[in-house]
Amino acid sequence: MFAITNSIGMFGMNAFPVTIEAEVTRGAPQFEISGLPDVGIRESRERVRSAFTSIGMQFPKGKVLINLAPADVRKAGSSFDVAIFISLMQATDVLPLRMPHSVFIGELGLHGKIRGVRGVMSMTMLARNNGFDEIYVPMENLKEASVVDKIQVYGVSDVDMLMSHLVDQEVLHPAPLYVPDRKDPLADRMDFKDVRGQFKAKSGIELAAAGGHNVLLIGSPGSGKSMLANRIPTILPEMTHEEVLETSNVYSVAGQLPPDRPLIVRRPFRSPHHTTSGAGLVGGGTIPTPGEISLAHNGVMFLDEMPEFKRSTLEMLRQPLENRKVVISRASGTAEYPCNIMLVGAMNPCPCGYYGSPYHKCTCTEKQIKQYISRISGPLLERFDMHIDVDPIPYEEFASKEPAEDSAQIRERVNFARKQQEKRYAGLNIYCNSMIPDHLLDEFCPMTPQAEKLFSQMYQHYKMSARTGTRIKKVARSSADLNGNEEIDRKDIAVAVQFRGFDSRYLK
Repeated sequence: MFAITNSIGMFGMNAFPVTIEAEVTRGAPQFEISGLPDVGIRESRERVRSAFTSIGMQFPKGKVLINLAPADVRKAGSSFDVAIFISLMQATDVLPLRMPHSVFIGELGLHGKIRGVRGVMSMTMLARNNGFDEIYVPMENLKEASVVDKIQVYGVSDVDMLMSHLVDQEVLHPAPLYVPDRKDPLADRMDFKDVRGQFKAKSGIELAAAGGHNVLLIGSPGSGKSMLANRIPTILPEMTHEEVLETSNVYSVAGQLPPDRPLIVRRPFRSPHHTTSGAGLVGGGTIPTPGEISLAHNGVMFLDEMPEFKRSTLEMLRQPLENRKVVISRASGTAEYPCNIMLVGAMNPCPCGYYGSPYHKCTCTEKQIKQYISRISGPLLERFDMHIDVDPIPYEEFASKEPAEDSAQIRERVNFARKQQEKRYAGLNIYCNSMIPDHLLDEFCPMTPQAEKLFSQMYQHYKMSARTGTRIKKVARSSADLNGNEEIDRKDIAVAVQFRGFDSRYLK
């Protein structure tokens, strides 16, 4: 008997349709799976046998052959278990031979339980786009799948529950469309009002948030670098619906979506430890999985104590920061992950941390300072649009009783600037000023004659590279947006150059 069932496979973030073909014929008992399966799929033979036993059915006698089509594409994981089980139920006349409008996803346990798998959101989107009417997913993935509209989603916890529905004994009802609650009770615990002083640093971070610029914070220990960085998400605009789906999709593929909250509605904030490997930072593995830079997609990635990271690990960030995507090639295929992030780095100016400090004497030699700073290469430093000195807080500012500006007030100005950008880039795949492609720079960054003159003088005075000049223009564009100006003025260029760190006491 021959039967066909529909399922979906994943490679990276790319979902692809898979047809499960089952054939049961007479002969010596045998169970084979073809179609370039990995070890995890081959082991499904025992899980499927156990699932038959769990509902009191005898596994088909004779030769059993399962083919995963297309046969020339490598397939991995345990998400085909349920589809293989259903195809054998069809081949033994328990279910109809064809269920052309249904898709089955899930891993089987030894007693018929159906366990969750990764990438269900991508799979459900593909099923809908390919015209399927319904999809059956593990119960723990139900909310994740139910964020996709225009397809009926059923959650099943075991094969007994699934079979009862398919033979019309106990009919299940499709899950309602999931609508996220954007109110996050934990999101408001940190606020910029907690930061005393640091007016220049806060002004620079506001500018960076307005345009989505990468920023490097440099200063002595205890000056507030981490405190500032941790509060950046509180002043960023709310995510758009498209950004929510993009980010949630990455977390689904990584298997990091909380079962009770299947959509990432707050901008991610990732802060990997300096011992993180290159694969952990940008992604990797035999079957490539997303790294920290992709998990921070549409949010912030904070690298504290940057010189303590392995230099080779940091260098892996250069291309993803430029292209806003990670491409990982393996023998089995190529996976691509998005990484449109705001990178925030923090570092001390020297090993002891007090070089350039007006309050503590530095104990490092000039050679030690140079070696420490050189752990971060020049090309990587260039990819930071802004370099901000974070100086120690004077006692007068620390002890001040005057309330500091809170995150809501700053976010209001950031939202104003982002609204200007939303109108300017309507119809383009550009969300903020840091994403302006080079060939559109002149169109979107017009300057007044005074600004042009100052930019020319600064470019020659500081012997800027083309990349540095481009990034200064983008930061100046953000400064103009904060001020509500269509053209970049002289003061916007001055602000952008000031925050570039040419006169930093720490990077000299």
